[in-house]
Amino acid sequence: MKYEQLKLNNQLCFPLYACSKEVVKKYKPFLDEIGLTYTQYITMMVLWDQKKINVKTLGQYLYLDSGTLTPLLKKLEIQGLIARERLAQDERNVIVTLTEEGTKLKEKALEIPGKIGQCISIPKEDAKRLYDLLYQVLNAVSTEI
Repeated sequence: MKYEQLKLNNQLCFPLYACSKEVVKKYKPFLDEIGLTYTQYITMMVLWDQKKINVKTLGQYLYLDSGTLTPLLKKLEIQGLIARERLAQDERNVIVTLTEEGTKLKEKALEIPGKIGQCISIPKEDAKRLYDLLYQVLNAVSTEI
């Protein structure tokens, strides 16, 4: 079968893409309640952990380039959740800092992982195995941003 490799069902990328899209869709109603998109949510998760980070490092955490990250950060800044500051010694280096309002949002987001867990009912052992496999694939395919 010459074209067998071109069948959608034979592609590793398709179930990864479809699962990602469907899982993100499950997040939407919960994220709407706290006024964030999924990408803003994962950005805030990094900031809740780090408190202060430069944009380049944030992009590396999230696998996002500055063209995607810059407008996202502008929106979070307008919402009062973060502050951005250029370093005087190197204006190319932008530092993102969590604001008090951004810190308060963490409390509202606390229930989201549990709610998602209820929406995606697979055994914990399978979820752990899937998590490990996905990071194995991510590490195998990722390139430095």
